[in-house]
Amino acid sequence: MNKMLATLISGLFASAAFAQTTAPAATPPAVVKAEAKADKDVAKAKADEAKTVTKADGKVAKAEAKAGEKKADAHADAADKKHKAMDKVAKADPEDKMKAEAKADKTVAKADEKATKKMVKADEKTDKVKADAKADKAEAKAETTAAKAKASADVKASTTK
Repeated sequence: MNKMLATLISGLFASAAFAQTTAPAATPPAVVKAEAKADKDVAKAKADEAKTVTKADGKVAKAEAKAGEKKADAHADAADKKHKAMDKVAKADPEDKMKAEAKADKTVAKADEKATKKMVKADEKTDKVKADAKADKAEAKAETTAAKAKASADVKASTTK
């Protein structure tokens, strides 16, 4: 029993000694100031990145809407020309019907070609805007990453002062 009592008492003293912790070292004011500046710089970089992303997404949406309008206009123009050509065929005399159909076929083909070219150009412009937006987003992300790295380095440098 004495051995067990001695073991319990020594365990009590050991746990009490272990439980005592030293007070954390006070953070030097220079480090606190550097951390605050770093947090501010990183927050500003993130806000700038978000602004750039939003602006780029807006440009893409606007370009896509404009391309949609151009495509719809091109399609409507082609349909109008096709309709007019078919009307001419319907109004043609029976002996001139073949000639009118051939002319209408040419008109339809030309209208389709013109509409397709307009649609391709609209898509091309949209793709260019998308590529520019992607590049802008990547640059903003790189700037944010650089700001984080710089802030981290500033904090590390302030701890050694």
